[in-house]
Amino acid sequence: MKYGIVVFPGSNCDMDAKYATSVNAGEESEFLWHKETSVPPDVDCVILPGGFSYGDYLRCGAIARFSPIMRAVKEFADKGGYVLGICNGFQILAESGMLPGALLKNKNLHFIRKDVYLKTANNSSPFTSSLKKGEILRLPIAHGEGNYYASEDVLKRLQDEDRIAFRYCDENGTVSEEANPNGSLDNIAGVLNEKGNVLGMMPHPERYCDPILGGTDGLKIFRSLKESLLNVIA
Repeated sequence: MKYGIVVFPGSNCDMDAKYATSVNAGEESEFLWHKETSVPPDVDCVILPGGFSYGDYLRCGAIARFSPIMRAVKEFADKGGYVLGICNGFQILAESGMLPGALLKNKNLHFIRKDVYLKTANNSSPFTSSLKKGEILRLPIAHGEGNYYASEDVLKRLQDEDRIAFRYCDENGTVSEEANPNGSLDNIAGVLNEKGNVLGMMPHPERYCDPILGGTDGLKIFRSLKESLLNVIA
């Protein structure tokens, strides 16, 4: 499997994503500069990493959506390619219309950096296929605008179409207001597009792929992608 990791001016998790995919997950990966106009044909999954693309001017992800590479990423996704947007990458996917909803300022209006627990709501996507439904992951968050918002109609559609990938929960799997770090509607931590090949999530799986960093739950997402790709090839 091969990953293409987009680098925007202000990205700061691109190296983390490359290390997680190439060293921890043992797959091929390469950087894709934001001015490039195509995704290499041998790339199976594009990662939009965390950071502060273009300094987060205007709104998080609002300028990055106009980068030349994003048109190519949309075409790549339309053809069935996997796209994973992490933190700022999720914000970019929402701004570009590749995922519904918006990421607003955290409910407490403060930047939050801590470990959170996620409950797997959908285990039939390429990103969650190796997880059990209801399985709990521990991953770190680091954001100031991670408060997921969508209209009532969009939220209902996400629920009805099983497109909510993860919800914030406590260590026992209880989804509650107390376990919600940023005020996201329905405790949403990650959502999928209609085809299920695009995932946006605020927590950072790439940061918990090595025991020395304190956790390896993030590897389960990258392993799911590898298994899903092998099933497609088979």
